[in-house]
Amino acid sequence: MRAVVRRFDAFLARQYGLFNFSDEPDCVLRLQVAPAPHQLSFSDQVVQPGEKVLELHLWNEHLPPVPAAGIDLGWVKAMQRAFLNSLRAVGSYMQAETNLADIRAVGGITVLMFAGTRRSGERYMERLGFTVMPYTNPLGRFGEFWENFFSLILMWTYNPDSLRNRKLFGQRRAEFWMPAGEFLRRYGGERIEPQSREGRKGYMG
Repeated sequence: MRAVVRRFDAFLARQYGLFNFSDEPDCVLRLQVAPAPHQLSFSDQVVQPGEKVLELHLWNEHLPPVPAAGIDLGWVKAMQRAFLNSLRAVGSYMQAETNLADIRAVGGITVLMFAGTRRSGERYMERLGFTVMPYTNPLGRFGEFWENFFSLILMWTYNPDSLRNRKLFGQRRAEFWMPAGEFLRRYGGERIEPQSREGRKGYMG
């Protein structure tokens, strides 16, 4: 069954134009060039619906494995470090690819699962420079149900221990966006190196 889900996930990625941009094993993001789904308002600019944006998607196969006992502080820190390094990899990729020069914003949709509760997740994304916005599925509750269902299926397939305490109707998504210029100013720095294997044992098992 998991093999079927993996194939279907790969099929959807191809259909929606998701692509891998890095071969780093700790890169946890894939990318999608897409039209802005609606107006994105920032303090210094507005991105109009249909303008070109770069969407960030979690790369399921590369997410740190959740310990059998459930998500703990070690896992959260490992995920945050990998996410930050991945943002920097995205910034480098954008600077190198001339076909991304007209990108107006960077962001996407998330359940904020790697930052803890919804409130702490919002604060974490805001600290990274993103503007967090409410998300509404175009199909309403019907669409939300199937989004949640598919998310749980993916968790069961790629990281089954992450399902602990998760419910079908308990997931809430939010949008997070940043103007492309601001994103490039923030994420042109160096990687944060992971801890040694010995240093990780106490957290990751």
